[in-house]
Amino acid sequence: MSRLNFGAYSFETSNTDKVLFPDAGITKGGLIRYYRAIAPVILPHLKGRPLTLHRFPDGIDEEGFYQQQAPDYFPDWIATRHAARADDGAQGPVEHILCNNEATLAYLANQGTITLHGWLASVPKLRTPDKLVFDLDPPGEDFEPVRQGARWVAALIEQLGLQPFVMTTGSRGLHVVAPLKPDLGFDEVRDLARAMADWLAAQHAEELTVAQRKNKRRGRLYLDVMRNAYGQTSVAPYAVRALPGAPVAAPLALDELGDKRLHPQRWHLKNILRRLGQKDDPWQDIRRHAGSARRARRELKRLS
Repeated sequence: MSRLNFGAYSFETSNTDKVLFPDAGITKGGLIRYYRAIAPVILPHLKGRPLTLHRFPDGIDEEGFYQQQAPDYFPDWIATRHAARADDGAQGPVEHILCNNEATLAYLANQGTITLHGWLASVPKLRTPDKLVFDLDPPGEDFEPVRQGARWVAALIEQLGLQPFVMTTGSRGLHVVAPLKPDLGFDEVRDLARAMADWLAAQHAEELTVAQRKNKRRGRLYLDVMRNAYGQTSVAPYAVRALPGAPVAAPLALDELGDKRLHPQRWHLKNILRRLGQKDDPWQDIRRHAGSARRARRELKRLS
């Protein structure tokens, strides 16, 4: 056990030699070191976003769990934010964790948090999303339909006056994201995303589908826009996934979609820092490119 100090904040680490990724020999101490090293890059993508934590205190070979509510034992210097549940049920609001500094990031890793999933909205405007997400997973073993689908999604986003950003999920596919000015609510943005998916599926009917049921897809790429709703999350850029090899959700430059070697687990805990040593974070200026969902809605109507 050792104490980590971050200026006014500090905490005792525990069981840092616990192996979390047996195949790769990555320990909890290694996970903490990674999140500390990546902190300057990942924190701008996390700040102000309510989180859902995916925790594996005993490693990925044991069952993990998801956590939204901040526990009572968390230090009081970790920022939180009350947010109503999506179903507005009788259970009351959730005290969500916010990760606004390196100390919090390291503390969460010490708690066995492998993956951080963030809302599509930031405080204080939790009812108005600041990004729109397409989630693309391959319909089979071939990843080419995902690369091609991502190019089509990105092209439509540009046609609507928005700026597309692409990321491997570290799991099975890609996310294509459009940063937004918070000028429409979740219901309206979700309707926009659905209308965009419908338009794309009509344009590329042999390759793309909006059918939620797998038996209706007939090998076509499903345009999943279900994350565009209040209380839903998407994996944070540079978050580690709880999978063998410790793959990482890695932001890409758009031209990297043309690389036939691209696959969703190409970058992982042991090579992502080398990548960032060779090129800057492709998403480092993402908020500067936030566009109007209201305008995009008008542009889509013109296309249709």
